[in-house]
Amino acid sequence: MTGYGKSVLQLPTKKITIELKSLNSKNLDLNARMPSIYREKELTIRKLLADKLVRGKIDFSIYVEATAEDTSTQINTPVVKQYMKQLQEVVNSDDLELLKMAVRFPDALNTVREEIDENEWKTIEKEINTATKDLVNHRLNEGKVLEEDFKKRIHSIENILEQVIAMDPERVEGVRERLKKGVEELREKYDENRFEQELVYYIEKFDITEEKVRLKNHLNYFSESMNSKDSNGKKLGFISQEMGREINTIGSKSNYAPMQQLVVQMKDELEKIKEQLLNVL
Repeated sequence: MTGYGKSVLQLPTKKITIELKSLNSKNLDLNARMPSIYREKELTIRKLLADKLVRGKIDFSIYVEATAEDTSTQINTPVVKQYMKQLQEVVNSDDLELLKMAVRFPDALNTVREEIDENEWKTIEKEINTATKDLVNHRLNEGKVLEEDFKKRIHSIENILEQVIAMDPERVEGVRERLKKGVEELREKYDENRFEQELVYYIEKFDITEEKVRLKNHLNYFSESMNSKDSNGKKLGFISQEMGREINTIGSKSNYAPMQQLVVQMKDELEKIKEQLLNVL
């Protein structure tokens, strides 16, 4: 499910921006970008996000912007002075020129590795939680829109199914009449009782009572699962597959054009549900 979360933290010497972006994915796929100083906390961040976001292609970023004089690079004064002393013996130049040459040599500058401040990290962790909540709320708002769409389409399939149920006796009678007419056109004498037995056997092969009952149960189960507080995206996907099987079987057994038209309508609504289920956790 798509979503976006952001939090900005202003510290005495820097501004830290935390961003979270989420796209649809069946599993959790987390990509983390952050300054090297925070790399030791990456596993902690991944666990935190996995617990709260569950699924999705997640892009997590920490951006740091210095807002005061704060540098981890310092001049190695004794080394630079030694270089200048040696250069004086080689070239005749003023101190400024010697300094320009000296700072280019190895070890003229010291880079001090920053250590993460635990108090600072606790503050950052709170902001990560804030950004995560922002993303979750974004997902929830999108989920509410999808829920309304699902309810509308499930209700539509239920209505079409009621039309199928109401049409079924007409379909059976139509099959009976077609068969009877076909036999009569052969202009052959036939045993009426044997014909009825064969007709019953034939019609039973095309009976859709079980499919109608199962489809209705699947529709109810889908609605019940939507009301659960748990993440049910995969479960809803499985239920929709079962709904598709029943609808397809009704279509293949119907042998009646008006009913097959209703089946096409149900398939259309179900395909729209399946497309949207890709956005559900």
